[in-house]
Amino acid sequence: MSMIKWGILATGGIAATFTEDLKLLPDAEVVAVGSRSVESARTFADRHGIPRAHGSWAELAADPGVDIIYVANTQNAHYDAVLACLTAGKAVLCEKAFTLNRIQAAKLVDVARERGLFLMEAMWTRCIPAVRKIVELVEGGAIGPVTTVHADFGISADVGPEHRLRDPALGGGALLDLGVYPVSFAHLMLGDPAKVQSWARLTPEGVDENTGMLFGYDSGAVAMLSCGITTSGPVTAWISGPLGRIELPGPFFRPDTFTLHRTDAEPETFHVPYEGAGMLHEAAEAMRCLCEGLLESPLVPWQATLDVMGLLDEVRAQVGVRFPGE
Repeated sequence: MSMIKWGILATGGIAATFTEDLKLLPDAEVVAVGSRSVESARTFADRHGIPRAHGSWAELAADPGVDIIYVANTQNAHYDAVLACLTAGKAVLCEKAFTLNRIQAAKLVDVARERGLFLMEAMWTRCIPAVRKIVELVEGGAIGPVTTVHADFGISADVGPEHRLRDPALGGGALLDLGVYPVSFAHLMLGDPAKVQSWARLTPEGVDENTGMLFGYDSGAVAMLSCGITTSGPVTAWISGPLGRIELPGPFFRPDTFTLHRTDAEPETFHVPYEGAGMLHEAAEAMRCLCEGLLESPLVPWQATLDVMGLLDEVRAQVGVRFPGE
């Protein structure tokens, strides 16, 4: 494929940012947008110069001119939207949290595998150039075996119970919206833990508003993670080992700089800029995989997505958060 033609499913802020980032990629073209409302789709299409607007997910999925669809609706609707796209034979890049739970995620992976279609979680952090450099340094032994990971993502969101962050029906709470980043970051550095311990304060609606997680690994390593929608956290992260540590400033999920502290050397700061708003890197990875005929990305493999969804399930079970229909 010399030009990858994208469809955008949803018309919110993150869909707009992604669409504008795609314009920076010379081999990407946004040709269609779909929404539950044709009026919303047309407004979005006019604003971003998209030629076709569809009034349903099914119409977008059936568009013969679309190669891959970016799914950016609320996470409670990810499963149905992705399934509709895969069933119609379309490759998919889906926002995180990938689904509401691991069961849903595993079903989508099975469908993609059976139909021979590319599917990827839009965990852009794993595609950001600085994070890829950090992984390279860690794998090269710059700090020795990783023993500790710290990561926090807390915001002070003054929103009412009708907002998606507090609505259980929309997959609300800090964990799936924000905590997915620290959990995914810890998984990137240490893999799947052997033990999980969690604590949370719940809102009157029954979703988590302030959550702490401690992951323990067979190697003896630990990950200390936190997320919240009622506290203004540093949104930073650091990784340590016997030979030093790597510090990521806020926001750690989209860094363009980080500092390597070695026990026997002066601190070394790396500047590794991202392009656009940073979302184009996950798009470029998805397009690379499409062109090479891959079903999954080595940067965001299916197993990593399934592991992270399983961890989010375990944390929710421990703190007492259930979504409608589970």
